[in-house]
Amino acid sequence: MRAIVLVGGFGTRLRPLTLTRPKQMLPVVGVTMFERVIAALGRHGVDEAVISLGYQPDRFIQAFPDNECAGVRLTYATEPEPLDTAGAIAFAARQAGIAETFLAVNGDVLTDLDYAWLVDQHRRFGAEGTLHLTSVDDPSRFGVVPTDDAGRVEQFVEKPPAGTEPTNEINAGSYVLEPSFIDRVGLGERLSIERVVFPAMAADRSLYAIGTDHYWLDAGTPEAYLQANLDLITGRRGHAEPGVASQGVHHGAHIDHSVIDVDVVVEDGATVRRSVVMSGAIIRAGARIEDSIVGARAVVGATASVTDHAMVGDDAEVEDGMDVAGRSVPDPSTWQV
Repeated sequence: MRAIVLVGGFGTRLRPLTLTRPKQMLPVVGVTMFERVIAALGRHGVDEAVISLGYQPDRFIQAFPDNECAGVRLTYATEPEPLDTAGAIAFAARQAGIAETFLAVNGDVLTDLDYAWLVDQHRRFGAEGTLHLTSVDDPSRFGVVPTDDAGRVEQFVEKPPAGTEPTNEINAGSYVLEPSFIDRVGLGERLSIERVVFPAMAADRSLYAIGTDHYWLDAGTPEAYLQANLDLITGRRGHAEPGVASQGVHHGAHIDHSVIDVDVVVEDGATVRRSVVMSGAIIRAGARIEDSIVGARAVVGATASVTDHAMVGDDAEVEDGMDVAGRSVPDPSTWQV
């Protein structure tokens, strides 16, 4: 089985962390989001992943010079220009010469879904495409997918106004597709799978979907990215992983439900609570980090406060005593994209 993994987005909601790397290369408890996605595919029978690249493609290629990740062979398809979701899948499939049933997954979705089971369901349906669904409290932020009793998709409603959703089951970003899907997208055409292709397939009665209660998280926002890390160290997602990897945490520092990556220094009197501090960062004495993310090699000054889903970018500095609540350092007006 081959899978196309979409990693071409700009990750704008996670800036400034994504100014220096694609969001899929951000660490989730010391292992990149990308590696966790590929490993999950490999556990369920995928032996080749075709990586649909767009933003900073060299970061992926350089990270895996042997064209292998977690035992899965990697091939790359770099878009000449942004092609949107359907365009990116079709472009990657053509580049890789895919002519058989294949998987397509969003590279920022973390899930414990059994992909082999999803393929089996797809074949049982006799579908052109089969979507994985999950239930959420606020479906208005996603593609909403009502189905009939046989699992056939009745319609595909992308981000409906709140209160108008026909169901709370949403497109979870993992698909099984037949090669005929590729023919629905013109060569080099920029096309949305959610707004154009899936609605067309639903109208043709060739699109099916099935929901599960497997762990699922779209890690594309600061809140969700932080949650992805905390879920692993608290045991919400399988066996709890150790959160503190650094030897640089001083005895007088206070660490609570947080991820402290390698080579991090947390000085006496500093507090880190429900947060992620990436490799090489320095948290000075008396600083307070709560519900926030500190990038690699960043410095948070003495008695400074970083709270309320704030983000400190790689190599950035928060000055002594500075209060950073719910905002980004550096300031967005200085970002060079």
